[in-house]
Amino acid sequence: MEVERATLADQRPYIDQVFAGTRTLLSFVVRMNREPVRSPTRSVANQEFHAVYDSVNDTARRIVRALQERGIRACNAVAAFPMEVELPGRGWMVAHKPVAVAAGLGQIGIHRSVIHPKFGSFVLLGTVLIGHHVTNYDQPIDYNPCLGCKLCVAACPVGAIKPDGAFDFITCYTHNYREFLSNFGDWVGAVTDAKNYKDYRSRVSDGETNSVWQSLSFKPGYKAAYCIAVCPAGEDVVNPFLEDRKQHRDAVVAPLTQRNETLYVLPGSDAETYAARRFPHKHQKRVRNQLRLTSARMFLDGLKLSFQRGRSKGLSAVYHWSFVGDEEVRATVCIDGGKLDVVTGHQGDPDISITADSNTWLKIVNREYSILTALILRKVRVKGDLALLRAFSRCFP
Repeated sequence: MEVERATLADQRPYIDQVFAGTRTLLSFVVRMNREPVRSPTRSVANQEFHAVYDSVNDTARRIVRALQERGIRACNAVAAFPMEVELPGRGWMVAHKPVAVAAGLGQIGIHRSVIHPKFGSFVLLGTVLIGHHVTNYDQPIDYNPCLGCKLCVAACPVGAIKPDGAFDFITCYTHNYREFLSNFGDWVGAVTDAKNYKDYRSRVSDGETNSVWQSLSFKPGYKAAYCIAVCPAGEDVVNPFLEDRKQHRDAVVAPLTQRNETLYVLPGSDAETYAARRFPHKHQKRVRNQLRLTSARMFLDGLKLSFQRGRSKGLSAVYHWSFVGDEEVRATVCIDGGKLDVVTGHQGDPDISITADSNTWLKIVNREYSILTALILRKVRVKGDLALLRAFSRCFP
């Protein structure tokens, strides 16, 4: 599709950063084999993901080479996680999902993955940036292949996908991407905090150590991705589900939900409560939040990623935040009815106002400074009921 398309306006700065001469985006999919992805044996499923990611990148490179040989400038956008990742914030440069949707390769399902009308969820996405306009552009498909069956909701071991379509990013990130990105820092912390090898083994099981070693020596392993595995959407996939839904649940969903495994959860999170109730046979391990914040704006952006609506039950309040010092930012945060809204500037009448030195607040949320000390030294000043600040903190583990 043309890079000027309105639906890609928010992606344009990142596309230009990768290849400033982009005029056209070529989106494509590579199919995965279904049964390996559905396997409860994670080594089998992960090998399929990694093999197809390699195929996507190789395909994109070959397209770029073919265009280059014809005198057309082009650049392939890396599939999977690039090295520029910094969370919270943008975890990629070219976002393949909105590009694929704009190009007519599918729509986003309740599980937040693209569902191809023919191949379903069993696809990985690639994008090639081309330095020329073309004669004809595709358009989005006019329906969503998602069946609304909510099997992805049932299969998610930590409750990241909600029945009403909401998505808990931090819960999915903490468990499924346990050995990816900044979560790797939790293992590093276990190593550096241990007094000796015996102490380390009391913190980390042999199985976890072996899993980290495999991720380091081969490629990081996904802990779940069950939402894709159980999805029956797509012309090539749907018939067995429509013919016998119970058989699909027994053969595809049950082996994943009944699997004995460790679930990684943040203390005080919705995931901790959900998993204990829904999957009592699965072992839970509390881990530390590894999303390290480096700016007040990042703190505000991160609220949307880490909000726990279950923990916000009964809370209805408007918060005015004012950051001062090295970084001056004002924002309004509203929590009501299990929903979060964050806007720039002060809007409406606040129930509580918080003024904080930006550097001090970052140290507090990164667990490097005591909020009690900050209050005493007036580096953080609160106007209103302190109970509302405590209630606020409960919503963000």
